[in-house]
Amino acid sequence: MALEQTAFDTPLDADPELAAAIRGELKRQREGIELIASENIVSPLVLAAQGSAMTNKTVEGLPYHRYYGGAEYADAVEQMAVDRACRLFGCRFANVQPHSGSNANAGVFLGLLALGDTILAMDTAAGGHISHGHPATLTGRDYNIVRYGVSRETERIDIEAVAALARASQPKLIIAGGSAYPRSIDFPALAAVAREVGALFMVDMAHFAGLVATGQHPSPFPHADIVTTTTYKSLRGARGGIVMWNDPALTDRINLGIFPGVQGSVLLHAVAGKAACLGEALKPEFRAYNEAVVANARALAETLAAAGYRLVSGGTDTGMILVDLSARGTTGDIAAKALEKAGLAVNKNLIPFDTRPPEAPSGLRLSSNAGTTRGFREEEFRRIGAMIDRVVSAPSDAAVLAAVKAEVAALCADFPIY
Repeated sequence: MALEQTAFDTPLDADPELAAAIRGELKRQREGIELIASENIVSPLVLAAQGSAMTNKTVEGLPYHRYYGGAEYADAVEQMAVDRACRLFGCRFANVQPHSGSNANAGVFLGLLALGDTILAMDTAAGGHISHGHPATLTGRDYNIVRYGVSRETERIDIEAVAALARASQPKLIIAGGSAYPRSIDFPALAAVAREVGALFMVDMAHFAGLVATGQHPSPFPHADIVTTTTYKSLRGARGGIVMWNDPALTDRINLGIFPGVQGSVLLHAVAGKAACLGEALKPEFRAYNEAVVANARALAETLAAAGYRLVSGGTDTGMILVDLSARGTTGDIAAKALEKAGLAVNKNLIPFDTRPPEAPSGLRLSSNAGTTRGFREEEFRRIGAMIDRVVSAPSDAAVLAAVKAEVAALCADFPIY
């Protein structure tokens, strides 16, 4: 169903400037290949839910315990999202109100920790997420952050090194999960470290939640005390976050940490979009999708490795790949700009032990999520890998960029969206 044919087309025509920008973005998505790990392509159902009349309703508090009246259907939608999250991930409790993954994390910290408490989390330089304690964030300012990295030899989490840091720093919370770590995580081992030092254990599975939901990645439950995720990456849904847990003793503290701790009224249209995507994730088709995500990422990784690129940690267990460009005579910022001109959207990224600054790092981060949603399979991802190599090998060659862009457009035309 084309977006131009929906009921929302007439209101957009009332603001030509806005309509032009939105239609330009739709054209970009239709004609380009999305390889950014924090993006995906939502279904028409999710689009409709987020653009629904739920946007008009304001509520505060939890379902059936609101501060405002007129919440009958708001309660139904939010409780639906909670129930579906618990069913999908096998947990007892969920809060679906966070406006983002960062808000979900901040609410957990505020609800369960005291200001100044120690948090042990993966360093952003090793693939961790900024909301876990980057110095530029409130988390980094308000808590004592101790950072663990990865092994220089394997570029994977070294459990013994994490344990040593935990024994030395005695954290109140240990966090697993990041934004640029392409390997599966040993949750039982990290949970054992947390138990040894008396810390809570939290997993942020924002980048692999869809894989967890379908058995393609180990589940954080029952090992983690708290699990957070976004709903718009591998879950293919509305932009926002979720917090999940099993211990009823944590319930009031987490809920109060979210509201009124870090945010106000609920974005009900976003919660409706979350309910929609969680319902889709409970269907058998979502398992097949995530099986393809992993297979496609491996096909892309193998293609790049065969072309001479070094893959951080040697490969991937998820839909994410981190590519080291150090030996290719270019940097992540230059490569990303050239790839964008060729119709391939990626992001520059630090690699472990990077000697370059974040603005011009040594790596690229790639993902198979959105392309798999589009219908690409392993053959298409091998073609994409070859395109990436052609562009990165000649980032200043306008003829190469134009040729690849034409090839990208032709491939996208065979796998249309909306």
